[in-house]
Amino acid sequence: MSQNFSLLYFLGRPFSPLYTAVMKTRELFYRKGIKRQHKLDVPVISVGNLTMGGTGKTPVVSAVAAMMLEKGYKPAVVSRGYGGNAGNKVNVVSNGKEVLLSSAEAGDEPRFLAERLPGVQIFTGIIRILPCRHAVEKAGCDLIILDDGFQHLAVKRDIDLVLFSAASLAGNSRVFPGGDLREPVSALKRCDAFIITGVTDALQERAGKFKALLCERFPNTPVFFSEYIAKQALEADGTEHELKSLPTPLFAFCGIGQPPLFEQSLVDAGLTLSGFMPLKDHQQYTPSLITKINKQAVASGAQGIITTEKDLVKIRSSQFELPLFSLQMEAQPDAECIDFISSRLTSLTP
Repeated sequence: MSQNFSLLYFLGRPFSPLYTAVMKTRELFYRKGIKRQHKLDVPVISVGNLTMGGTGKTPVVSAVAAMMLEKGYKPAVVSRGYGGNAGNKVNVVSNGKEVLLSSAEAGDEPRFLAERLPGVQIFTGIIRILPCRHAVEKAGCDLIILDDGFQHLAVKRDIDLVLFSAASLAGNSRVFPGGDLREPVSALKRCDAFIITGVTDALQERAGKFKALLCERFPNTPVFFSEYIAKQALEADGTEHELKSLPTPLFAFCGIGQPPLFEQSLVDAGLTLSGFMPLKDHQQYTPSLITKINKQAVASGAQGIITTEKDLVKIRSSQFELPLFSLQMEAQPDAECIDFISSRLTSLTP
């Protein structure tokens, strides 16, 4: 945690009980029907988290959507579209055949999913029940996947998956603004399964201890692991490269929730780095920032530049002095997790 966040959380700690009370009251209103929960005629899977910051939701959403498509479903991913400037009630990022909105319009994560998931329709909208209904009634989708949906209680879900990063777990375990939690820990009672993401050999013991803690506190809720696998590298034009064929060394940068995890993924993939530039999540790439990246990359002696797929969708048309690549990572939930989702969906079929 950065010193800035440490100071923010220290100053915000007295206000955590107030925010906790607000979130508990909100949950109660939905549970009692004071605030309406909308039920769709198709199954809904929510992928979300309790903590702020990166837990690997987007790769897990991608993995779940791809798995459901393979099983014969016609899934749609529905996101709020954070960072996108498309202002319609329903924004069609992808119709499953072609990508229709830029990252500036859709937001970087929906655009990334649209590129990664041919055959899967991607929608955004601030009031998420509206794109959900559009996906079912207009686009013929028979399964909805809510991206970052744990706190979006207005849409009733059939499977609620909550993610924790193996690197950060529950942070400092305090509720915002005194800590990393979006809601109090008691909110986890409404989820159906936990997934601890980014499990590596180095984090295996840490993840195992956290799994034991979750099992103790929530004995009826299964806990699964998911790891990230580095598959290959992609150029801006979509050309695929084996990792061992990339120029070396590489200068790396990213604007995601946990930049150190990306850096470690590159090292674990056997790539040599000449430098690394961490940026804030959902970073906007201005011409001056592109110039700065170029200068630092050249000065470091790099022979190429590498970033994340999510960042690449925003800078594909930018000019770089060195070859630009993105690291293609895939989330791989364990077999028990896949079986859990499949069996739960089967049980929903009349």
